[in-house]
Amino acid sequence: MKSILKLMRIKHYIKNLLIFAPVFFARSILDVNLVFKVGLGFVSFCVVSSIVYIINDIHDVDKDREHPIKKNRPIASGKISINQAWMLAFFLFIVSFALNLVWINNGFSLLILYGYLLLNLAYSFYLKKIPIVDVTVIVIGFILRIVYGGVLVSIQLSNWLILTVIAISYYLALGKRRNELSRNGNQSRDVLEHYNKEFLDKMMYVMLSLFIVFYSLWTVSITGDSQILIWSIPLVILVVMKYSLIIESNSFGDPADVLFSDPVLLLLSGFYGLFMIIVLYIF
Repeated sequence: MKSILKLMRIKHYIKNLLIFAPVFFARSILDVNLVFKVGLGFVSFCVVSSIVYIINDIHDVDKDREHPIKKNRPIASGKISINQAWMLAFFLFIVSFALNLVWINNGFSLLILYGYLLLNLAYSFYLKKIPIVDVTVIVIGFILRIVYGGVLVSIQLSNWLILTVIAISYYLALGKRRNELSRNGNQSRDVLEHYNKEFLDKMMYVMLSLFIVFYSLWTVSITGDSQILIWSIPLVILVVMKYSLIIESNSFGDPADVLFSDPVLLLLSGFYGLFMIIVLYIF
């Protein structure tokens, strides 16, 4: 069971919490019906993201066996056979389809969900080898998450919020490539042959600057008469500063690994979340 959960990349489900953003920022998180529907969508999206990880590991099994870290993955290490992995992927597909067909019953959300699946399969087999396109696919994945969350409960998304997600997603994706390059040179991914640290550093911090600007404009656009929400901006700056310090100092690459590696970053992120809950739901 431990190998199966590792193959499914459970810890990466944290990225899918973005699905709850539309209902949370619409001040509807206390609506049980809406949260239940988004929760089902979250489970469905998590299942589909696991399918992507499984098929990616099947495709890259030979390369993973030669990698100093990836060789410990369940398929590469032989703990789970390729046939067993395919069976698990098929089972998860049935689960996700059933959830959407029976409980969610939203054709557009189904289109987004399986559009995400097809896009990421294209990424696994080809697009991840093309510079700039590779990180753009990751960004599109984050956009689809938040759009999916909005579609599930018919909430229209703010344009500033979408731009905020785009900017921070590029920052995170470029940071991941930067640390992959720092850790193993261009050996871990073919696309890293086309990147250098200077380019990645510059583009990371361009995107980080845009993120802070877009986030600031978003807070102003939804505050109305209240100006309390703008005080979340310093908190956001602290979070991204701490995140940047970690990835500049260590070899962590994936955002989930970075977040769970540092108690201070977790504390700052939790404090930001608490601040947003108080501002949006109490004041």
